Amino acid sequence: MPENDRFDAVVLGAGPAGESAASRLHAQGLRTALVERELVGGECAYWACIPSKTLLRPVEVRSEAARAKGVTTPEREWSDAVAYRDYMIRHLDDAGQVEDYEREGIRVYKGQAKLRGPGQVEIDEDTLVVGARVVIATGSIPRIPDIPGLERAGYWTNREATTLKDIPDSVTVIGGGPVGIELAQLLRRFGSEVHLVEADDGLLAREDPRVGELVAAALREDGVEVHLGVEIGAVSADGGQREIDLGDAGRIRTRELIVAAGRSPRVTDLGLETVGIHPYGDGIKIDERCRAGDQVWAIGDVTGVMPFTHVAKYQARIACADIGGESVAADYSAVPRVVFSDPEIAAVGLTEAQATAQELDVAIARVELPEVIARPWTYESDPRGELSVMVDRERRVLVGAWAVAPLAGEWIHYAALALKTGTSIDVLRDMVAQFPTYTEGFLEALSRLEI
Repeated sequence: MPENDRFDAVVLGAGPAGESAASRLHAQGLRTALVERELVGGECAYWACIPSKTLLRPVEVRSEAARAKGVTTPEREWSDAVAYRDYMIRHLDDAGQVEDYEREGIRVYKGQAKLRGPGQVEIDEDTLVVGARVVIATGSIPRIPDIPGLERAGYWTNREATTLKDIPDSVTVIGGGPVGIELAQLLRRFGSEVHLVEADDGLLAREDPRVGELVAAALREDGVEVHLGVEIGAVSADGGQREIDLGDAGRIRTRELIVAAGRSPRVTDLGLETVGIHPYGDGIKIDERCRAGDQVWAIGDVTGVMPFTHVAKYQARIACADIGGESVAADYSAVPRVVFSDPEIAAVGLTEAQATAQELDVAIARVELPEVIARPWTYESDPRGELSVMVDRERRVLVGAWAVAPLAGEWIHYAALALKTGTSIDVLRDMVAQFPTYTEGFLEALSRLEI
């Protein structure tokens, strides 16, 4: 085998996890190869986080203007939004990224990678590269529910929804998680008639029920028809319309149908069995150092740990540190969870249900922010926002928090840092928050705890 096909490390997948790992391994002095079957940058850069947040911003600004006194509400300019979206996703062209990595000294292979044994990677049944260490970062794929007629009727996933050229006059979104919520609000605010269908009795089922109630109310205020606790019996297509049978809840007819029912780790056709890895239902099992096997690490969505870009990058740091000989252990106890709706939804730590399952004795305080601090009133004329904190009475430390309010994704890190450091409730109550900010809400909520 040619010497230039031998590497110290090979990274499978060039999304946020893989890119971060490849750059770090190269910086550590390892000869590194990066293999990507689609676009270098991955799902997040081209079809998920970046395009969705780019398109959400203009209608968020429009909503903010409507809530602020002294300004007129700006017009929607879909063509301008699309042009900037296309710029942000590099017109689905990764040539510049590939060139940058090659110039840096990281070899990029484009194609489908498959393990052929320890340290051996086959690409499109042709090129075979050898690396002493392999990092698997192959991400995830959309989870498509088994609904009669769905495949024949046709549907969009997040990819079609975030790269669309024209706004459909009507759309049904299946799924009440972060992706479904963001897409439903985005399309409604750009003029679509939108139905959101969720089988559970509330949105964001993994968060506290009150969070789901608040976001459902916000969506309905925008004009989204939210259908909760509804199972879809069948889907059909007729005359350019999709008809969704909701059983006793009736039928919906819309131009487009978006499936946003979650994602599954991409573990098939990777040859994992050749290196002794047998993925379980939720992904590749890893230890606290992100090790999946002998000289094999797995990071990002493929692990099924937490499907967030920031967790993928964190796991890349952990895996690369372990490869570099450092003593490390991943800690997921203080990872923020954010939905970029309006208002934003942010949470960190345990939910009340999880605390109960762990038999923790907790104290919980929830405040309506406009009633306790000034910032909501200076931010908008019809102020919104709720905040909840949860403390372990025995240890006197914060174990969970959530907020549904403007910019919540920015200031939830106050609680995240408190969880990460195990800061005592006494120290948190003694903090001095800048006036006027949403962060002051934490002091108000903490002061109301009965502990």
